[in-house]
Amino acid sequence: MKVTLREVRDADLPVFFLQMNDPEGIRMAAFTVKDPSDGAHFQAHWARVRQDPAVVVRTVVDDDGEVVGHAGVFGPPGERQVTYWIGRQYWGRGVATAALREMLGVAPERPLYARAAADNVGSIRVLKKCGFVVTGNERDFANGRGEEVDEVIFTLLG
Repeated sequence: MKVTLREVRDADLPVFFLQMNDPEGIRMAAFTVKDPSDGAHFQAHWARVRQDPAVVVRTVVDDDGEVVGHAGVFGPPGERQVTYWIGRQYWGRGVATAALREMLGVAPERPLYARAAADNVGSIRVLKKCGFVVTGNERDFANGRGEEVDEVIFTLLG
């Protein structure tokens, strides 16, 4: 599936909120906010993100202009990380890979880092397809699962 990235619009936020409250999406992402259903926290977070010039965030849209998710790069120089969230109905169709490839062009600084739960095979596959390599492992508490979870750390150098 072909996707494009565009600036985040106010009208995108309700879609993001629904996507980020999908129980299966939360389980797969694992490392989420403590309470994804807290609408006030969600709104405050997105207000900060959209006003921070160090954060590059884009809405991912399909050929029909439908919002399928979002992708971003954040963090201090030398420690920048990529993040993405794609609605579950679009999983397994190449959307995350296409969105991440586009985001890597929007935010060309390197190195870039990424993290994924060790059992999130879809996200791990996306990161590897986009040139990220495994550079570490950690175990940390994952709000989305309410327990400690193994996490894989990725780096993109070139």
